[in-house]
Amino acid sequence: MKSTFFAQNIKLLRKRRKRTQDEVAAALEMKRSTLSGYENGVASPGLDALAGFSDYFEIAIDTLIRVNMAELSESQLSELERGFDIFVKGSRLRVLTTTVDSDNDENIELVPEKAKAGYTTGYADPEYIRELPVFKLPFLDRQKKYRTFQVSGDSMLPVPEGAWITGEYIQDWSSINDNTPCIFVTRDEGVVFKIVENQLSDKQSFRLHSLNTLYEPYDLPVNDILEVWRFVHFISNDMPEPRLPQTDLIATVNKLREDVDMMRGQLGNNRRE
Repeated sequence: MKSTFFAQNIKLLRKRRKRTQDEVAAALEMKRSTLSGYENGVASPGLDALAGFSDYFEIAIDTLIRVNMAELSESQLSELERGFDIFVKGSRLRVLTTTVDSDNDENIELVPEKAKAGYTTGYADPEYIRELPVFKLPFLDRQKKYRTFQVSGDSMLPVPEGAWITGEYIQDWSSINDNTPCIFVTRDEGVVFKIVENQLSDKQSFRLHSLNTLYEPYDLPVNDILEVWRFVHFISNDMPEPRLPQTDLIATVNKLREDVDMMRGQLGNNRRE
């Protein structure tokens, strides 16, 4: 972790909270000497430790590492400490674990329904990701990263239950526009597929909407999000349900045919006249 501000930042934040090293170490379930090593820059934390500090201070890992908090104004520091991390651009761990083929091209990993429960804990584990099935879609951009998740439930009908949703990995969450379908990997709810209303600038959250109007929208705080994938397409063996009942749909098609035949007859009569 060379050339980062992590050591001085966690020391600054601890002192602003008026906590001793013993208190912070106990809260993070580590030895005081370990914490002291991090603060003095003589030891480098792993991903689990980084996530622990991020949760404890409620500040994104990117901010803890890359931002010199000593140069921030008091108002900026206060905003950070209140949870309004103005430097949040993506997930806390913007290090995406992935797999490549023999030509060093990115695979598209499949996360089936039975694997989704383990994905929220294994998403950063190279061994877990290597066990996922992989495939290729030649028409997708080779410069972008994609992953495919199997969806459950009926909240996104007419996208059927069991469909495979392919998403593009999003680092900069602020780039997500309203009304964008996205796959969210969350700490508590697992993997969810929703339509986004971006509230990062004022609430540090996303409001998630279902296509099925029987489901109410709800807010998802940014601290509960592990990954975001922008919808690209879906694959399903099921034909989407028509909006009209089948009998009504057939009747509508037949009526359109009758109208077309009538118009043809009128055109023929006009020509003869």
